[in-house]
Amino acid sequence: MSDSALYAGLVTHHRRRPRDHRLAYSIYSLLLDLDEVGALDRVLRLFSLDRFNLFSFHRRDRGDGSGRDLRGQVEEAMRGAGVEPDGGKILLLTMPRLLGFAFNPLSVFYCFRRSGGLAAVMWEVDNTFGERHAYMLPVEGAGDSEIVQGCGKEFHVSPFLNMDLDYRFRLRAPGDRLSLVIEVSDPAGLLLTARYQARREALTDANLLRRFFATPLLTLRVLGGIHWEALKLWRKGIGLRPKPPPPVTPVTFVRAAHAPAKPGMD
Repeated sequence: MSDSALYAGLVTHHRRRPRDHRLAYSIYSLLLDLDEVGALDRVLRLFSLDRFNLFSFHRRDRGDGSGRDLRGQVEEAMRGAGVEPDGGKILLLTMPRLLGFAFNPLSVFYCFRRSGGLAAVMWEVDNTFGERHAYMLPVEGAGDSEIVQGCGKEFHVSPFLNMDLDYRFRLRAPGDRLSLVIEVSDPAGLLLTARYQARREALTDANLLRRFFATPLLTLRVLGGIHWEALKLWRKGIGLRPKPPPPVTPVTFVRAAHAPAKPGMD
């Protein structure tokens, strides 16, 4: 598959206030071309679409959870942000199901123009309460260099962070290397920086098996790591915030600068 791939690397977080806190975990993700997933199911023995395997991807694990066409859902969200899709490829960066179990704190949809540049990026966030929310942001310019995006926080993720926060996203289109940076700020300034730096590998059965044994039970380790880091934050005296209800709408749209506002979209 020409666009689908495996990325292996390191996730780091650095919280600056009110106590310094750092973490680093090795993880890996799949980059899936939404138009190639069915073909991947046919050519890979260790990967399946919508059925059990050592590695699998279930369409209901992303988007609205219905299992309906993901490309259609993402293109609908692009229009909500004032970006008209033109049939360009859509790549999804996500952790696969391992032995049927999935948990993804963050999945990213890269939405390309047919000409090759990025048109929009959708950041899809899952919390440990079983809730999901997405931020669809247009890409200004050609989308072929470093991209900087931003929006306000609308969705509760960590009980150690307030809701009155702003996100700044920095990324490039995935290539030989992958880089995602999320900077979280409050009225006092930069509060937390999260990074995912990874290298591309061919999406083959041999590489999948190698990654499985190098980082066993990845999704369980990620979920366990979230709770372990939460315990350490609590022991440092960082207080818990009450959980607000989830947003009324499943997607927050940040509209393109050139697009007129549409009632009910913002």
